[in-house]
Amino acid sequence: MTITATQSVAAPGGAGSTGWERLSLNTRTTASWTLREAVEGAARAGLPAVGLWRDRLEEAGVDEAVRVLADSGLRVSSLCRGGFLTGHDDAALDDNRRALDQAAAVGAPELVIVAGGMPDRDLRGARLRLADRIADLAPYAADRGVRLALEPLHPMYCADRAVISTLGQALELAAPFLAEQVGVVVDAFHVWWDPELADAVAAAGRAGRISSYQICDWLVPIAADPLLSRGMMGDGVVDFGYLTELVTAAGYRGDIEVEIFNQEIWDTDPAAVVDSMKERYRELVLPGLRSGA
Repeated sequence: MTITATQSVAAPGGAGSTGWERLSLNTRTTASWTLREAVEGAARAGLPAVGLWRDRLEEAGVDEAVRVLADSGLRVSSLCRGGFLTGHDDAALDDNRRALDQAAAVGAPELVIVAGGMPDRDLRGARLRLADRIADLAPYAADRGVRLALEPLHPMYCADRAVISTLGQALELAAPFLAEQVGVVVDAFHVWWDPELADAVAAAGRAGRISSYQICDWLVPIAADPLLSRGMMGDGVVDFGYLTELVTAAGYRGDIEVEIFNQEIWDTDPAAVVDSMKERYRELVLPGLRSGA
């Protein structure tokens, strides 16, 4: 059964609880694993869900992915990624429609949208084009039962990856649409620094727009390639207890994905990465789930 963002997943800490009822392995965290290996590895580790990236999905093929997921009994928390909608032509729209078709086929309730960067110096124009293309895609997504999940990225990515940098900006972009059509992603790596974060998370919760909660840490110093500077929870500066309390108090009861871009982690035995992920989640995230409820 697919669990949508508006459905509740079993709360941690109850009778028979393992603590992992909401923990999802994003396939980017174990980048050396194929889709089948990631799904089977997550199942062996007792996890209930996986977040899929399209590269692994397309390598396996959608039909094979559907079979592997059905055999495992795991749910799909999200599909990454669509987006890059800020160019001067509409070429990205077709790719995003394909991504929505893929999400529907594998039972992903959310397609994560990374906005896209600036093709020139016109930041305002890029943001206007993004809004127009979200409007183009929202009905197509709704017809397939998939929500567009807008992910703000840290401001250092504004020029090349995402012209929306805060949760507040993402909520403004989502506001013209039904909450079932367009939501927002709370990604710890990208939003932990925002002085308006508490108010924005609360507002997202009131509007029913929290599509996904993704976790990993912000390392200091950042890597030479900022894209690969995500760390395992506890290895950086993010206060996961506080952030998890905010998201929980806002009413989010969906899956919590661990999504890490880090070459050292990618070079580590993926099964060991999953074990470490589980332990850090138990230590740093579960307390916030319990106290924020």
